[in-house]
Amino acid sequence: MHEKIFMHEKISMHEKISTHEKILIADDEPDIVSMLGSFFESKGFLVLSAINGVETLKQVERHPDIILLDINMPDTDGLEICKRIRDYISCPILFLTARIEESDKVKGFAAGGDDYIVKPFSLIELEARVRAHLRREARHNFEAQIKFSGDLTVDYAERCLYFSGKRIGLAKKEFDIVELLSQNAGQVFDKERIYECVWGYDSDGDSSVVAEHIRRIRSKIAVYTDRLYVETVWGCGYKWIK
Repeated sequence: MHEKIFMHEKISMHEKISTHEKILIADDEPDIVSMLGSFFESKGFLVLSAINGVETLKQVERHPDIILLDINMPDTDGLEICKRIRDYISCPILFLTARIEESDKVKGFAAGGDDYIVKPFSLIELEARVRAHLRREARHNFEAQIKFSGDLTVDYAERCLYFSGKRIGLAKKEFDIVELLSQNAGQVFDKERIYECVWGYDSDGDSSVVAEHIRRIRSKIAVYTDRLYVETVWGCGYKWIK
């Protein structure tokens, strides 16, 4: 049955990485829960599991760091479960489902989901997405504000910039780009990588929108200072200047 759920690939189930994160795996198929549980345990995660809505809500009380949630649950579907817990828990929620309609994806994100993994999926990619969401969550929780030279402050809690105490409002994707670059100051990201990180692997569109968003970010900062925080590295991409 697993070949219908997971793409064929070589996976080392014994390559253990030290971690303390708790992952909740909620799916109505016990075999899938078992397979994913064994995989993530081999990667050093503490695994919580559930096969229906009631069990999922009970396990949420144990404060998982990330949740893999199947949409097709037998009693209460994953969308409803997500809506019910979103007011009480802020951890990333990744939907696992065989649904591929765009309308289903929209409903998933509207319910409070952070990502959408369509079956069959690659375990390697799934782990990469889980770790990416955990890193982003850790950055959010690490420090509310970081001040950079030139009196520019990035407020990761309020998701905006301040220059000498004056607020610079950014649109969601604009701030997502600032967050990515500023949290990795000095590292060069090409447009394709920025697009994948901010818009997601499965988003419609292309990386050309990145340049336009960066132009807007620069123009908003330029109202207050002529210092260039987002630098173009010609032929390579963009980086945040420390």
